[in-house]
Amino acid sequence: MSTPKIDVHVVSSGILSDDVLMLGESLMKQWRIPAQQHLALQFGSFRHSVTVVPVPRYEGLRISQTLARRMGIYSGTPLRLLYQASTRTLALGPLIGVLVSRDHSNQPDKPFGDITMFCRELTDACRSQGAYVYFFTPNAIGSSLSSVEGWVYTKGWHRISLPAPDVVNNRLTSRKLENRPIVQQFMGEIKRRFGAHVFNEKFLDKSEVFDALKKDIGLQKYLPESHSLHNYTMLKSMCSRYSTVFLKPVRGSLGKGIIRVSRLGPDSWQASYATAMGTKRQTFGSLVKLFSTLAGKMKTVRYLIQQGLHLIEIGGRPVDYRALAQKNASGKWAITSIVARTAGSHHFVSNLARGGTLSTVRESVAKSNLPVQFRGDASLRLSRAALDIARGIDMYIPAHFAELGIDLALDTSGRVWLLEVNSKPSKNDNTPLKEGKIRPSVRMLIQYARYISGF
Repeated sequence: MSTPKIDVHVVSSGILSDDVLMLGESLMKQWRIPAQQHLALQFGSFRHSVTVVPVPRYEGLRISQTLARRMGIYSGTPLRLLYQASTRTLALGPLIGVLVSRDHSNQPDKPFGDITMFCRELTDACRSQGAYVYFFTPNAIGSSLSSVEGWVYTKGWHRISLPAPDVVNNRLTSRKLENRPIVQQFMGEIKRRFGAHVFNEKFLDKSEVFDALKKDIGLQKYLPESHSLHNYTMLKSMCSRYSTVFLKPVRGSLGKGIIRVSRLGPDSWQASYATAMGTKRQTFGSLVKLFSTLAGKMKTVRYLIQQGLHLIEIGGRPVDYRALAQKNASGKWAITSIVARTAGSHHFVSNLARGGTLSTVRESVAKSNLPVQFRGDASLRLSRAALDIARGIDMYIPAHFAELGIDLALDTSGRVWLLEVNSKPSKNDNTPLKEGKIRPSVRMLIQYARYISGF
């Protein structure tokens, strides 16, 4: 039986005691909630002993003003209700906390910069599904881990004190912030003390992903040959097998810092660097000389060296694909969307910040140089690959993920390859936001949060 969605109405503390709730009589009968007996009220990490009074011909829940303030909720908030007879616990929720990198309290209309619209969209989606969401930064985590200073949206953004959530969606965009002791302590402690769930709990690096997925014989077909680049011997070995190789920062993203190494002739090598202004090229008379220019960079940046692929192109510009894989209302991986990304002119990476453009899979395949016989099932093969890879990440990397951006490519023989897996996919990479419209990816996020929290 699905958990009921009810509206919580706040009444004056003078009218209703803080340890009494008033609940619709029919709901109490349906869920066998005992009247006038001590029960534990639960909302995230918040616990409070209450008794429940049945109200005839009423569908909602009434609580006192003081109790609402302690819980951090406003009158009219829709929530799911779950009664657990074995523990005599009346749970409201799910309470979802979204951990973001920064807030701007001096910009009340746009406290989260360019993800503020996503935060509004998530708030609206939560209201429609009976969940409650707040947004918080590492600086909002106090010494008492059962309480957080978070932002909620109710006729404008408000910063209030709230309980620790049932579910945390980690959307931190910086490893430095994620590795702060207070953040790691908070995530560990709320899991241990309150049984909370934290998903997308860590960044993935490229070496970790490829090394993990190599263990599965069924996934090897998607993996370009990849190794950690430690020395000249590895560069020479890879360049003897492939006319083009890519050097990718192990911890890079958005196409930053990628170097393409190409053999031009017997004694001629070219290094191409992805920059914001386009591709910068340098030619060398030997591979040794090329490596000597890399040696300085390798002191501070770890690189993955990867087999170069003959990607499909549109007008000479390479195309790749971003698949968004998410866990659904049953806790199973599903593909929410796949978009094609075509590199900007004078660029060899497809990132939108560097002039790349978005299109559908069908449009990109139709305009590309992919031979006709490989076009028909391209979308299906990309979806299948993304699903296989998401399941592989779950199986071989010991962390909780519920949303992955999986970058794939098609080569000119129609084969699907994995380029990268991103555990913090940007919401701006998908379909553009439309006022009042909730995207499937946002709905799926809440459905999964309800699934893991039992609501």
